[in-house]
Amino acid sequence: MERPAWAPRSIDISVPSVARIYDYYLGGSHNFEVDREAARRAMEFIPGLPKIMQANRAFMRRAVEFALDEGITQFLDIGSGIPTAGHVHEIAQAVRPGARVVYVDHDPVAVCHSQAVLEGNEDADVVAADLREPREILESPPVQRLLDLNRPVALLLVAILHFVEDADEPYKAVARLRDALAPGSLLILTHASYEGIPLPEERSRAAVDVYRDIRNPLIMRSREQIARFFEGYEMVEPGLVPLASWRPRTSLEDEDPYAFSGFAGVGRTA
Repeated sequence: MERPAWAPRSIDISVPSVARIYDYYLGGSHNFEVDREAARRAMEFIPGLPKIMQANRAFMRRAVEFALDEGITQFLDIGSGIPTAGHVHEIAQAVRPGARVVYVDHDPVAVCHSQAVLEGNEDADVVAADLREPREILESPPVQRLLDLNRPVALLLVAILHFVEDADEPYKAVARLRDALAPGSLLILTHASYEGIPLPEERSRAAVDVYRDIRNPLIMRSREQIARFFEGYEMVEPGLVPLASWRPRTSLEDEDPYAFSGFAGVGRTA
């Protein structure tokens, strides 16, 4: 397999990556055949996976625009993945020039490509770090340089927490990030769940098994379990709802049923 110029030498291109699989679902080009093969295996059981990812990205856009409307111009996007068209910095800086964005990911391809995309952008940067180490993120030079934690920040945890197992204490990590943010900050979150997928759960479980087989377990939490991540936040209307149901811009009557899979919500610190 030939290594493209954008792929760091340090990564094993024979092993699937959830960031590159997500890129494939969104129609991106920064993925390998091994990623596409894993994605197609999962889609054998949940054929609507690309639609779920598109609904996830559409929610993210609406939530970022909501944050901007609320006067927030600082964004910390953890688990940002490979930046494709319509990523956070493009949305925010188009509306508010000078809006500041820090991306965080532990996938080398995501970090490398983010660096290339952000070259010359003085108001955006990327950190190679892990959600499970909040202090490492908060003390990183890009966060220290770009974000004023004494003012409200929009914290994005979009499609990341379902890759963190309970043994790694995801609730504690989210709470530590919350405690570091100023009053009026927002938590923008999405999370996978069996609830809402228009298929029998046993079939969805087979798709989840694909992620376990590539050593990236997908933790499907219930709505109640996902709501726990918002402890210490006041939920913004309409609360924690299926992806497509959070402040839709168009009628939901003709929406693809898969767009209602998983949950999305925005919370505000007091």
